[in-house]
Amino acid sequence: MDKNEIRTLALSLSGLGVFAGLLQKPLFAHFLTLAECEEEGRALRAYGALVHEVYEKGGDFAAAVRRTVLEDENPYVRMRAGKGKCDPSIEEAVKRELEILSRFASLTPANFAAYFENAPYLPPFGSKQIDLLAEYEERMQDINKHGYGIFAANAMFRLSDDSQIEPIASADRVSLDSFIGYEEERGKVLDNTAAFLEGRPAANVLLYGDAGTGKSSTVKAVTNHFFEQGLRLIEIRKDQLSLLPLVMGKIRSNPLRFIIFIDDLSFNKSDDHFSMLKAALEGSAAAKADNAVIYATSNRRHIVRETFSDREGGEVHRNDTMQETLSLSERFGMTVLFARPNKQLYLEIIRELAAKHHVTMDIAELEVKAEAFALNRGTRSARCAEQFIESLL
Repeated sequence: MDKNEIRTLALSLSGLGVFAGLLQKPLFAHFLTLAECEEEGRALRAYGALVHEVYEKGGDFAAAVRRTVLEDENPYVRMRAGKGKCDPSIEEAVKRELEILSRFASLTPANFAAYFENAPYLPPFGSKQIDLLAEYEERMQDINKHGYGIFAANAMFRLSDDSQIEPIASADRVSLDSFIGYEEERGKVLDNTAAFLEGRPAANVLLYGDAGTGKSSTVKAVTNHFFEQGLRLIEIRKDQLSLLPLVMGKIRSNPLRFIIFIDDLSFNKSDDHFSMLKAALEGSAAAKADNAVIYATSNRRHIVRETFSDREGGEVHRNDTMQETLSLSERFGMTVLFARPNKQLYLEIIRELAAKHHVTMDIAELEVKAEAFALNRGTRSARCAEQFIESLL
């Protein structure tokens, strides 16, 4: 591919319609700058930036192009995800544009060496042949598992302060097989999530119990376990509950399935966010989406902080108000208790963690020290066990 062919390819890319959004991505933007620039120094800088982007995505040019194309959110993928029919002209455009993108993905270091005939050095990159047309159609067939846009490559998301859904860069990679104990509790959450993904009735879930027992980690492990089946997690803070209708609206038409995750949930009796969660749990149309369930964790069975003075208050219908407040947890279809482990389970966790981390201490001595560590912390828990093993390491 000589200089004229690369410039012709750049011109073809510039006319993309369905995939026009790709031109804003660094990989494509650097290539267009390179091909359109007459100044060789600036064109070389664009090439360096392009290769840097390829390195960021693993070092293979074709694979980097494939990933960018398959994750693109465009009118065609939204139509396919919504099971709507596409105009034949759009189908034809997709086919033609994927052919252009395949030519772009097939570029090799030799092509750029021919383009920059006098360059003293060009950083190399890997390149392999791919069939973008076939891979894209395969992705469309399983769009409900793969998703598109930001949801294609990431499992966990958060709601930003400016109300945008954004990937969690360092998402927890915890897996189900990393836990010790609490098999029955995790099994309930796992079974409910499997039913949700299969389109069977599934419940909103409250995981409650002592701190450090693995409630939050369970939700994240379940998300990682079902990622390939099309499950994603969006974490929102309690102070963001008023934005639940906004979040539901953004994901309602998405083919994926979502856990709306609220960690460490608790309310004061006069909390403004109480009613929004109540509406979502009761199925209010504005605060609910058919492809979403709510999973929350709390250290309290009834979620709401209550004092003795709350029971006395001067309100005429005080009992009715208390019942409404305390019954919020009953609006979850499933509640799962993660109780503080007894001594036997705590020491079992200690022994398995010690073996996993190759701690060679005598078992009897290990258990005595682990118990002393727990007494100093005032509690036995899986988290306490992990902290003890870490202290040995």
